[in-house]
Amino acid sequence: MTNTILEKDIAHTHEQGHEDAGSLRIFGFWIYLMTDCILFATLFAGYAVLRDSVAGGPSTVDIFELPYVLTETMLLLFSSITYGYAMLAMNRNEPKYVIRWLGLTFLLGLGFIGMEINEFHHLIQEGYGPDRSAFLTGFFTLVGTHGAHVATGLIWMAVLMVQVRSSGITDSTSTRLSCLSLFWHFLDVVWICVFTVVYLLGVV
Repeated sequence: MTNTILEKDIAHTHEQGHEDAGSLRIFGFWIYLMTDCILFATLFAGYAVLRDSVAGGPSTVDIFELPYVLTETMLLLFSSITYGYAMLAMNRNEPKYVIRWLGLTFLLGLGFIGMEINEFHHLIQEGYGPDRSAFLTGFFTLVGTHGAHVATGLIWMAVLMVQVRSSGITDSTSTRLSCLSLFWHFLDVVWICVFTVVYLLGVV
């Protein structure tokens, strides 16, 4: 009887330790996101200062295609919804559905990145690269930095899909999925700001 109680206490302590470690990692990831907020705030400020410095080149009205960017935006917003379903599946301990929803999220994010690369390629082909004017330098830096974050999130997502497939829903994979969830939704919020400040205000 005593041994049974002792084993239960040890198991509970072990489980509590995992929960505390997971909570600490998520808290640390929140701190990282705050530093990323500072990074993007700096890039937004730089873009705002450089926006009118076109050096005789194209302005926002000349190069932005709002319907195209709206499609990009919808891809990223829908990917946030599908990631939410992946988290619901994680809470129900259904690794098969976690992988399926993550796979759909990955495809939507990949579509977003593909459209962004196509936009950059088209602008550079037209002679509107980041070296054309200070405005375009600010634009490529801000939007490109966000795109680099999305690409990083996609790599992270692919690794997590492999881990969930091989190990299932464990304390470690749950913590990693939660951190990526914070990161992915954060990128959605940043993109809404990019869409509003750069594209929407740039064509009105």
